[in-house]
Amino acid sequence: MKVRFRFAKLGRVRWTSHRDVARMWERALRRGRLPVSYTGGFSPRPQLSFGLALPTGCESVAEYVDASFDAQLDAAELPARLDPHLPDGVSVVAAAPLDDRAPSLQQEVTSCTWDIDVPGISLDVLQAALDRTLGAATLPVHRERKGRRMIDDLRPSVLSLHAATADVAGSRLHAELATRPRGVRPVELAQALGLELGMARRTCQWIERAGSRREPLAASAVSPDPVLGRAS
Repeated sequence: MKVRFRFAKLGRVRWTSHRDVARMWERALRRGRLPVSYTGGFSPRPQLSFGLALPTGCESVAEYVDASFDAQLDAAELPARLDPHLPDGVSVVAAAPLDDRAPSLQQEVTSCTWDIDVPGISLDVLQAALDRTLGAATLPVHRERKGRRMIDDLRPSVLSLHAATADVAGSRLHAELATRPRGVRPVELAQALGLELGMARRTCQWIERAGSRREPLAASAVSPDPVLGRAS
């Protein structure tokens, strides 16, 4: 069977890379004695398929991984079996069976929503920057691709921007950014806005198809704080 997991990545663990997160999951599945399926060949690997890579240094309450197993399992029991073996800040918040014919997360997700701190900037100043950005015909930013420095236009990928009051000094930015033709990282959005942005947290990933909109897997409740006391 296949199972889709939704997990959070919060606190200091945000500085680990996408590859390190994959190793965390492989270790947790092994320590949890779950019958994960392996690839064939000379170097078998657990059959795991991750969603969009989270930029290093960003938090998230909406990360996903699809795993294949050699036996039928009760998906509802899997978060409790895996959580003790994941490091501080990584927490499984939902799990559900997945149809074998389901498209990959990389293919399905069309946009992501973010909450981004904007320290030291008043709400009025932030709103003016957002109005200027949304009103621009183009948003050129510098990117490096295959060792070459290029200029890309972010404007088609900036779907919505909203300013809000933060709990601490400064403001907060709520942004929805498309994943196609290329995803937009918070650091690139900061370049387009001309502002210094603080902590960024991915809050949702969205799939749009035939006029409908849904998450790959919803979570009934996601703790906003890092999960402490886990294995490291």
